[in-house]
Amino acid sequence: MAISQTKKRHFKQREIGIFGGASYYIGDLNPRTHFKFSHPAIGILFRYSTNYRFAFRFGFNYGTVSADDSKSKEVDQLERNLNFRSRIYDFHTVAEFNFVEYRIGHEKHYMSLYLFAGLGAFYMNPQSNIGNGYQDLQSLKNEGQSKSYSKIQLSLPFGVGFKWNLTDNIGLAVEWGPRKTFTDYLDDVSGAYPIAGKGSVFSNQSKDGSAFAGSMRGNPRTKDWFFYYGFTINFKLPSPDKECHGMSFGS
Repeated sequence: MAISQTKKRHFKQREIGIFGGASYYIGDLNPRTHFKFSHPAIGILFRYSTNYRFAFRFGFNYGTVSADDSKSKEVDQLERNLNFRSRIYDFHTVAEFNFVEYRIGHEKHYMSLYLFAGLGAFYMNPQSNIGNGYQDLQSLKNEGQSKSYSKIQLSLPFGVGFKWNLTDNIGLAVEWGPRKTFTDYLDDVSGAYPIAGKGSVFSNQSKDGSAFAGSMRGNPRTKDWFFYYGFTINFKLPSPDKECHGMSFGS
């Protein structure tokens, strides 16, 4: 037993993986409905396990988020009549915790529920289409801002997943991963309609023209979120030290 526990403490495993799934957003143009307006998303990752319970993961995901007031059932959104999309380039590093001991290729420790949390950064570029193709919005200052928001933002990625072994060298996982952001402009909508001469043709798309300068275009008290969900397929890499420098222990 002592030898087995020593092996687990000194266990190291490296993996590369591929993510395939979808992305979506929660914000001013989709305030409540999860998984609505989902788009295909892909990614790559590197995972370094320090023992059977903990691992560190570094990854990059690419996806698109969007929403459209015209497809809402809310009267105020139908009247506002805005739409957007943004491609998201998401870089993240997270720590993972397995609820039970797990490693790829182990006959006993072959599946586990897990949690993860960490820090991320992402690039966004909100665009809108009012009939003549998608146009970039950030530089237009559609709410009369004195300074444009940055397209590069920080996020707090976290989530939950379930992983299991397919073969001695391949593992599969399914996970859901929210990203809490610190911006309300992922959708280019946050505050009030601009005064005359500010903003652009994209600022006010209200159907009957009832929106006026100073009235609320969005909700500045909340920040936007985006999400990834899907599967990862993970490939175990050869260990350079053969676990504890070639020493063989019972598992």
